[in-house]
Amino acid sequence: MSYRPPQKIIEKYADVLVNFALNKGRGIKKGEIVRLSCGEFAEPLYIAVNKAILKAGGHVLHNYYPNDDRKTFNPTRDFYELADDSQLRFFPKKYLKALANTIDHNIYIEADVDKEALKGIEPKKIMLSGEIIKPFKKWLDKKENAGKFSWTMALYGTPAGAKEAGLTYKKYWDQIIKGCFLDKKDPIKEWRKVQREINKYTTKLNKLKIEKVHIKGDDIDLRIQVGEKRKWRSGGGANIPSFEIYTSPDWRGTEGRIRFNQPLYRYGNLITGIGLVFEKGRVVRVTAKKNEKILKEMIATKNADKVGEFSLTDKRFSRITKFMAETLFDENLGGPNGNTHIALGNAYHDCFNGDPSKLKASNWIKLGFNESSVHTDIISTTNRIVTAFMKNGKKKVIYRNGQFVI
Repeated sequence: MSYRPPQKIIEKYADVLVNFALNKGRGIKKGEIVRLSCGEFAEPLYIAVNKAILKAGGHVLHNYYPNDDRKTFNPTRDFYELADDSQLRFFPKKYLKALANTIDHNIYIEADVDKEALKGIEPKKIMLSGEIIKPFKKWLDKKENAGKFSWTMALYGTPAGAKEAGLTYKKYWDQIIKGCFLDKKDPIKEWRKVQREINKYTTKLNKLKIEKVHIKGDDIDLRIQVGEKRKWRSGGGANIPSFEIYTSPDWRGTEGRIRFNQPLYRYGNLITGIGLVFEKGRVVRVTAKKNEKILKEMIATKNADKVGEFSLTDKRFSRITKFMAETLFDENLGGPNGNTHIALGNAYHDCFNGDPSKLKASNWIKLGFNESSVHTDIISTTNRIVTAFMKNGKKKVIYRNGQFVI
């Protein structure tokens, strides 16, 4: 590995994560507590983010861990191979409850040094881990609904990621740098500018009062019920980069078929050629060219056979032009056709058009917001037309040739 991103770029990256991405684009406040989670390969960014938090007056809770690498040390794989049932089901309730009560923000830095680190592990064991940790996620969701917690994710490029994407390591980092505006003098200024532009379209979408959308193309003929009390949202800092506009629809109104031309990296495995058929809101047929069994195991997880998110990316905003073999970037790909992605599993409560802190569990169910330990984004970059059907009976094409037309 001969390339290393310049220190100035790393420092700009850290500045974006701390002073823009958190608090919905406003950055952290003095005295707030940030949990910083990162693997050792991304140490340069980890150090820079730690310094940025301290300079902003925040407190850091460190979560720094070794890489999962089949050639050397693979702690996650060791756990799944060696743990008995009681260890697999262990949930440190007091510790995680205290952690959820303590942190104001979470920054997670993705840096996979081995894209198939868990290849061959029984999928059911991995799915079980997601179910066990679910209460912790619900505690954080509750804080987020009350406006007391925010999070963001970022990618630190690795040679493994570059190889999987078919790029040199430097060209891989070039996509990260461009995609996050790190080549600009003031990346935060650029992020705020593009978010203002994206939000013009979320405002237009919300004014249309859309009841359902029909997505049509060579590999898709899908109808999605948007649902009552929904709103369209942009990333606003939750994930860097984020150019998408999304909503969490009423899962009960999903009908039709979709194929995905982009691969899915999930549970340390590569899944390709994915096709799904929906009837009455549920996945009734699953196909994949590679690792279909793993995909079916995931969908068999409680409520993972339902849609939790529908998203569109406008190619005019995204500076990402290459496949990156990483969902965080691929779900924001610009390219000639923009991209469509859906997420199977958990819905986002911030798509509720109202105060989410006022809703009980039964309210979310009644509104058709899906709840699951799984949230898996699957992406297609083929051309498509999206037609919206409004509550007043009118219809309107809102997206074609990779961009919004409203």
